[in-house]
Amino acid sequence: MPRSRRCRWVGFQPNFLYFEPRGSANPEVVVLRVEELESIRLKDYVKMEQEEAAERMGVSQPTFHRILHEARRKIAEALVEGKAIRIEGGDYVIMPEGRVPAPPPVIPPGWRRRHGGGPPF
Repeated sequence: MPRSRRCRWVGFQPNFLYFEPRGSANPEVVVLRVEELESIRLKDYVKMEQEEAAERMGVSQPTFHRILHEARRKIAEALVEGKAIRIEGGDYVIMPEGRVPAPPPVIPPGWRRRHGGGPPF
């Protein structure tokens, strides 16, 4: 039986949830999970070192690298192939600003935190 999946700490709630290329009617959509967007934000926008960013999200450095790699692949696919990007879903908990991240809670089987819903932590 696989281990329970841990939530990732996310430091912000995105204001925009959908991007699409101009001039395309009903483009295909690439779904970017919220924790993938957070990995891009921490590494490329805030310019954190990978180890620090992984600690901020409450994951190991190799896990952070996998999340970041998948986010970059999805963004590249959308740009090269003219697809829309929708930001939604994932396993995450919003971390209040200024808090030192503690290990995120383990999600009980069958519970998922998607679109800001799910069990209160």
